[in-house]
Amino acid sequence: MTTGETLINAAAQSQARQRRYAYRKGVNRVALLLSLLAMAFGLFWLFWILFETIRLGISGMTWSVLTEMTPAPNDPGGLANAVYGSFLMVCLATFVGTPVGVMAGIFLAEFESKGALAATTRFVNDILLSAPSIVIGLFVYAVIVTRFKTFSGYAGIAALTLIVIPVVIRTTENMLQLVPAGLREAAYALGAPKWKVILSITMRTARAGVVTGILLAVARIAGETAPLLFTALSNQFWTSNLGEPMASLPVTIFKFAMSPYENWQQLAWAGVFLITLAVLALNVLARVLTRAKL
Repeated sequence: MTTGETLINAAAQSQARQRRYAYRKGVNRVALLLSLLAMAFGLFWLFWILFETIRLGISGMTWSVLTEMTPAPNDPGGLANAVYGSFLMVCLATFVGTPVGVMAGIFLAEFESKGALAATTRFVNDILLSAPSIVIGLFVYAVIVTRFKTFSGYAGIAALTLIVIPVVIRTTENMLQLVPAGLREAAYALGAPKWKVILSITMRTARAGVVTGILLAVARIAGETAPLLFTALSNQFWTSNLGEPMASLPVTIFKFAMSPYENWQQLAWAGVFLITLAVLALNVLARVLTRAKL
């Protein structure tokens, strides 16, 4: 091959590379534009929802919302019993579900990560994670409500607990698996027993992630409506008896928002504002804990 032919081939290859580069650059610009449009589309609806929630929620926020019971149509009142019921059931469900989820996550990450029992546990946990919350509510209704012939706060707590447990299990297992194996080996080399290594090394290292998972589980159950419709139902009055129907903020919002009465609709927006603030605070706290140095 002569020198001229070599130069011609080199020039042709250079032009081909430039065309491929220009094509890839064009495809990249189109993909970037589509991504930005999709992001803008989602943010538009998100900010619109937040704007309406703040606008209508703040207008309905009064001191009576937090101090008075849910009213009859066209009567003054508030959401005190619903806020208390939601707070009580969420706290008790977290108190019951968190230890179960954390211990199950420790078992999967530290004791039996590849056995048949671990595979079965992960499979069932994945089903619970992906199951619609209304299915969990119907299950608890069939197991508890129909057996005891009454709706109750206990049934609502059971439904919320079944939602908390799989989230905490998945988060705990994932966070423990991120702990370097060298930390465990160093502790074993010093003669530390396994339980001591788990408590003092792995759990301490992964505590920020575990706490974050717990907070995210709380944020999820704080706004659940469907499970409580089939379990705790609702109550227009203040009650601390978990053996009878109990009011909750999500169910009250659902009931009031569907009503034709203006005062109920205003209270529904106030309840939406309260739940939004609570969930936002929990998510911000989870982000802070994730970035915190241990």
